[in-house]
Amino acid sequence: MISKEQLTNNIPQHVAIIMDGNGRWAKQKGLFRAAGHENGTKAVREAVEGCAELGVKYLTLYAFSTENWNRPKLEVETLMKLLVKSLKKEIDTLHKNNIKLNAIGNLDLLPAKAKKELLEVIEKTQGNSHMTLTLALSYGSREELIKTIQEISIKVKNSVISPHSINEAVINEHLYTKTLPDVDLLIRTSGEQRISNFLLWQIAYAELYFTEILWPDFKQPDLFEAIYNYQQRERRFGKTSEQLS
Repeated sequence: MISKEQLTNNIPQHVAIIMDGNGRWAKQKGLFRAAGHENGTKAVREAVEGCAELGVKYLTLYAFSTENWNRPKLEVETLMKLLVKSLKKEIDTLHKNNIKLNAIGNLDLLPAKAKKELLEVIEKTQGNSHMTLTLALSYGSREELIKTIQEISIKVKNSVISPHSINEAVINEHLYTKTLPDVDLLIRTSGEQRISNFLLWQIAYAELYFTEILWPDFKQPDLFEAIYNYQQRERRFGKTSEQLS
């Protein structure tokens, strides 16, 4: 088992997590899916506090995708109520760990109460500086890219920018994640090995880590194992090993 003390060097600046497996966890235990989501919040706390202790500067959690709106109405309503409950409950933890809350996605689609609570917690934690916790809510990477292309196209049409000036920096400025660096490590739980429309632009050079552990069972030692695995890899960004050395 990897300990926190073994991870003092080469800590990823930005960790993103696809929190998968709540429903299967509940099914295995003969419980309603809501119980899986409820227990998943405990894993969120483990991951947030673990990353903060290690010195990770940015943690992004895939909390609710644009496709999740197609789930059964009762499950969506339960998830939104759980979001409000969790935000109210965790604000003290955010302050204690000096964590700033951020959110990305089409937030206008959120129920009014959930959006209000989210924006209030974001406002209350803006002065915190140790780590930025970003919740991807009503988020889909393709939707984000379409929005970005539309916004840039309007600026080109209005001669605000020229087509030839469009580069990575311009695109980054129009993404939901414009205040965040690229992802260094992407973790997905539950054994599934796909990206599921999450941060497609931002993970261009991320290291990917897949684990069989269902999200409610994901504890700090599992997080430390993922980061240790990341530290053993050689990130070449298109170069050769010889060039890096």
